[in-house]
Amino acid sequence: MSTTRIFNSSKFFQPTDGEPIRSVVTESEDAVVVAWYIKPGQEIPAHIHPNGQDTWTVLTGKGEYYLDKAGTTKPIVAGDVVVAHTGCIHGVFNNSDQPLVIISVVSPADAGYQLASLEDSLALHS
Repeated sequence: MSTTRIFNSSKFFQPTDGEPIRSVVTESEDAVVVAWYIKPGQEIPAHIHPNGQDTWTVLTGKGEYYLDKAGTTKPIVAGDVVVAHTGCIHGVFNNSDQPLVIISVVSPADAGYQLASLEDSLALHS
């Protein structure tokens, strides 16, 4: 078990031109902490965690947060804490001209991951 309890998040952000990179800051059986750097025009696709919760803290930037199967979105901005309870569809599209930087805490670590169905994805982008 790691004894490190304080992390410099800036060391984990990995800008990329492809899909945003899921960069694990730390992980235990209780939770996994992930750093996300989402460039303008990039997204974390709509998905669910069937066995746990995903909590995001928005450090910088803004985006459109996916809320449900109907494709409903809500703006999120720096300073927001966003909670997707077990089984709730969530994801984000960076529709701004600045990077969207997020720390995500998924609990428990084995919460699972499932992309939203094709039908759901089409609804999100229609």
